[in-house]
Amino acid sequence: MQVKAKWQGGRAFEAVGPTGYPMAMDATANYGGEGQAPTPTEMLLSALAGCIGIDVTMILKPHLDKIDSIEITVDGERREELPTAFTAATLLFDVKGDIDAKKVLRAIKLGEEKYCAVSASLKADVTYRLMLNGEEVEITE
Repeated sequence: MQVKAKWQGGRAFEAVGPTGYPMAMDATANYGGEGQAPTPTEMLLSALAGCIGIDVTMILKPHLDKIDSIEITVDGERREELPTAFTAATLLFDVKGDIDAKKVLRAIKLGEEKYCAVSASLKADVTYRLMLNGEEVEITE
């Protein structure tokens, strides 16, 4: 896969990958940017949520009619010294619907272990949590 990022002035870049969709990025004012677009690190965490979310919905395809909503919140922890890389990420899946927690947990586990290229590409420790209809479900290994 190839992605090209073209400088837009200041600290802003626009990247385009094989799908052809433009992705704008900018730095915050702390780093000389204007904050006109997501930062690359925001996009990285968004990519993590999107990747595992796509995998989970693919695995749960036969049960999607029982799911009302899925929201994934990613909390990333970063080093204080440069480079301020992510050292850990926790993904909270907030699922609403009439679906067995075991099915959702299995889909998350499969996504993590077998399918999610983004989480597999990160050096950070990535953990997952599940909220089903407002109740946290304990994840047992």
